[in-house]
This record gives sequence, C-alpha cells and structure tokens, in this order.
Amino acid sequence: MVLPNFEENLKKYANLLVTTGVNVSEGHTIVLSIDVDQAPLARLITEAAYEKGAKEVIVKWVDDHITRSTFKHASKEVVSDVPQYRIDESLAHIEKGASRISVRSSDPDSLKGLDSTKIAAAQKANGRAFSAMRKATQANKVSWVVAAAAGEKWAEKVFPELETAEERVDALWDAIFKAIHLYDEDPVKTWEEKDKTLESKAEELNKEQFVALHYTAPGTDLTVGLPEGHLWEGAGSLNARGERFMANMPTEEVFTAPDANRVDGVVVSTKPLSYAGNIIEGMEFHFKDGKVVDVKAKEGEDVIKQLVDTDEGSARLGEVALVPDASPISQSGLTFFNTLFDENASNHFALGSAYAFNLKGGTDMTEDELKEAGLNRSDVHVDFMVGSDEMDIDGIRADGTRVPVFRKGAWA
Repeated sequence: MVLPNFEENLKKYANLLVTTGVNVSEGHTIVLSIDVDQAPLARLITEAAYEKGAKEVIVKWVDDHITRSTFKHASKEVVSDVPQYRIDESLAHIEKGASRISVRSSDPDSLKGLDSTKIAAAQKANGRAFSAMRKATQANKVSWVVAAAAGEKWAEKVFPELETAEERVDALWDAIFKAIHLYDEDPVKTWEEKDKTLESKAEELNKEQFVALHYTAPGTDLTVGLPEGHLWEGAGSLNARGERFMANMPTEEVFTAPDANRVDGVVVSTKPLSYAGNIIEGMEFHFKDGKVVDVKAKEGEDVIKQLVDTDEGSARLGEVALVPDASPISQSGLTFFNTLFDENASNHFALGSAYAFNLKGGTDMTEDELKEAGLNRSDVHVDFMVGSDEMDIDGIRADGTRVPVFRKGAWA
C-alpha cells in the first residue's frame, strides 16, 4: 500500500461510518457485515464503535471465494435452504434495535458463468427468510449504512489500465475516499452540510406533490406516477429512536416511492448493473400499468429476467431517485460496477420493494395498507441507473401543468 497516510485515513473512515453512518451511542448493538480481506478496517470500526459506547459489536464475515465455491458445487436445494437459526438471529437483532454497517468490496463478476437459476433461487429464498429485516430497514426502524472498501478484483474491474494490483487497489481507495469526502478537513461537518443541502431539495419537491414525473432521453420515454402523500428524502434519515443516520455513503440523491401501478413507457439503462455476482449491461425495460412487460439486456439478460420474475413486486418499481449529472461521482468519469457508487452518478430507479418512510404515515401502515396506497411490496430491491446529461424530467401537477425538474441532466 503506497497511498499516502493510508492507515490514518482508514481510521478516519472507520470513525466516519460509526459517527455519521449509524450514529453509535451508549448501549447500542452493532452488526457489521464485511468481506474477510477487509479485516484491518473491521478492527478499526469495531474499536471506534466501542469507543462511542456500543454495548456489543457482532461481525459477520463474507468471502467471495467461498460463496462462489458454494454456488458452483452445492445443489439448488442446499443454497436455497435458509436455516431457522439464521432467521432467529436476524429477528433477535431487530428486537435489540441493532444498527447495521455493511461494507462491501466484492468482485462484480464473482458468480459469472455459474448456474443463474441456482443463484436466483438462493436470492429468492434469502429475500423471504429475511423479509422482517428488510421491512425494518425500509421503515427506518433501525439505523443502517452501506459503504465500500477496495478489493483486488473490484479494483481490477474499475482500473484495468493500471499495471499492478497495488496501483489498482490504491486508485480505488483514493476514489472511495474522495467520494465520501474523507480528505476534507472535517468530513463529519461536510456530511452535515450535505445532509442539509439534499434535505432542502427534498423539501422543494415535497411542496409540489407532483402526481407524476415524465422522463425523456435517447431511448427513454417513461411516465412514473407518484402516490398521494409521497415524501422525498435526502441523505439522512431518523430511526425509531429519533437518531439521525446515513443509509448510503456516498450519496448524492433525493428519492421517493412511485405508484407501483402507474408506470408506462420505456426506459434504458445508462450504466452497468452489478447484481448476483454478474454484470448486466444495456438494459431496456418496457412498462405497462406499472409492470415490466418486456426486458432486454446486451449482457446478463438471463439474470435480469430472473430478477424481474422473482415475485409479483419484482416486476414493478419501488424507488425513484434524482441525481444531477454534475455530481462528483459522475464527474469522476469512473464506472464503479458497484450500485452504491454508480447510482450516485445518475438518476435511477429500483425494482422491488418501496421504502415505507417515503409515504406520509407509511411507517405505521401494514403491508396491505402500503400496497393499497400504491407502494410496491417485494422481497427484492435492486437499483438500476438511467440518467445522463441528455435526460429531461418534467413534474406533472394534478391540473396537468408541467414543471421542469431536470434539463440535460441538471436540476432545472
């Protein structure tokens, strides 16, 4: 590692995730999910959490090599069988109000070439088994943050032009640190200001209460209905204890829930999607009455089709997010092959479940009530990127008048 002051910056990163990411306070339980090759960062996060008063830090290790071996050799029945003890553990974490930190450095192609039906079966089984945790996070019952760390295989995908693995990993760490403002004099303060800025933009959109958004760009002509009482959110959120946290680091978006029954037209992707250990490129979705009626892809078409067929809600939208093309991640010129980063370079949608907090009173509603209000329910939530410097978006008011929201990829 030749990146200047790397150890010092890694410690700053750990502190930022603990302080700004999930806002650790006295007596909190923390569940950290992290790749095994990121043990140094895991140790720093654990130490930082305890210094902030955490009661316990539970570390869950992830290993791409073991995961690939499992999918390669184990049967579909084995990979889609989720033991009850794992479900019980997840429920216990919810009961404790445990904050969740997920740090990923996965190889975007970690499962490439393996049986996609086996992978899809496992994804579906896990989605159902851990639905309680998904609902808890999507209703902000607990604090959670998704972040990243530089791994060799991922770095090779982002920086293939660099000669050595060390150079590539250094370059990726540098890009990650820049994206999360770690080089700023006071990154915590920078994030406080970012939170205020994005919250202000969300408030502007909430005052409008558009009934729909109309997207146009090369290959895209899509109208997305918005439910009555929808709420736009910025960077930060409040959990059930009234504590502020950041669900994504980095983030540049404001987002809300669409009406899952009122999406019509066609939209094309503008960046690759890393999903289920595969890269999917050149996607084209056709919607009618809210549902995907046709989907194509230049690469990974079988994987995206299986995603859409996961359940009733996986063929409908659960999130609408606005990100200007001038965002720092977009202007870096990098394709990260990682949704956490690429979604913050581009307007995007998500197939699958909507966030309950994106609807007035939604966090107190039942699943049936949320569905009745137009919010999509599903065992999946997968973002895909559609924005560019050629995209225009109009907000449509109840009286039919139109208001420019985006022009040429920028806020109007």
